[in-house]
Amino acid sequence: LFIATNICETIVWKAFSPATMNTGRGTEFEGAVIALFHLLATRTDKVRALREAFYRNNLPNLMNLMATFVVFGVVIYFQGFRVDLPIKSARYRGQYSSYPIKLFYTSNIPIILQSALVSNLYVISQMLAAKFGGNFLVNILGTWSDASGSYRSYPTGGICYYLSPPDTLSHVLEDPIHCIVYIVFMLGSCAFFSKTWIDVSGSSAKDVAKQLKEQQMVMRGHREKSMIHELNRYIPTAAAFGGLCIGALSVTADFMGAIGSGTGILLAVTIIYQYFEIFVKEQQEMGGMAAMFF
Repeated sequence: LFIATNICETIVWKAFSPATMNTGRGTEFEGAVIALFHLLATRTDKVRALREAFYRNNLPNLMNLMATFVVFGVVIYFQGFRVDLPIKSARYRGQYSSYPIKLFYTSNIPIILQSALVSNLYVISQMLAAKFGGNFLVNILGTWSDASGSYRSYPTGGICYYLSPPDTLSHVLEDPIHCIVYIVFMLGSCAFFSKTWIDVSGSSAKDVAKQLKEQQMVMRGHREKSMIHELNRYIPTAAAFGGLCIGALSVTADFMGAIGSGTGILLAVTIIYQYFEIFVKEQQEMGGMAAMFF
């Protein structure tokens, strides 16, 4: 929840920040929405002011903000994709239910593990670069620069550079190999982590079949022994394809310039959606109990 709050705070700040910065175009507001009204009020050429508000460089613009909301909507839309497997009670006749297998079967775990892997690699690379800057092997891992004038270092070469998202769409055209390597890494790592997570977290087909058996539930039209085979048709595929979709959405958000990075937006949306589902479930349970008394 703290992660989601921090990411949402970043998005709101980038949209409405009253902080001013001196650029080559003069003093500008950091917030994209405030910058829009400021540019319209101070510039005589309103068309040029609108163009600058939508496409200005090095500061949040309205296209970044719109891309953020688009990614939010797409992720929420995909959250509703699922397959409901019909199950019934082995003890009581007529008691039917369903076991949902969502597209994002492992939720945000793939992007969390991928982000942790890359972050640790960045830290190790920066520490080695600071200590052994001229070493050939260290440079293969990554070279770093803070040429942008900020306190943050950016990878400019090596493995870390190719695992980092391209800054802009123009950068994609300038260095397509970087773009291709980044896409392949994101999609492959998210699919791999998602597929691996179901085996170590107790959510594989074998584990689900065991849980259903303990609850004395069976799949309709299948015996207990054939449940694992049937679940294996859906769960590994949902895990791998869901991880692939998570990676693709993160890459798309980065390329569109969404505020807060693709990884951050995915984490925020999935976390908020999980709490929303918990809230709805609790409301339904409370409504069911209330119906018993009133």
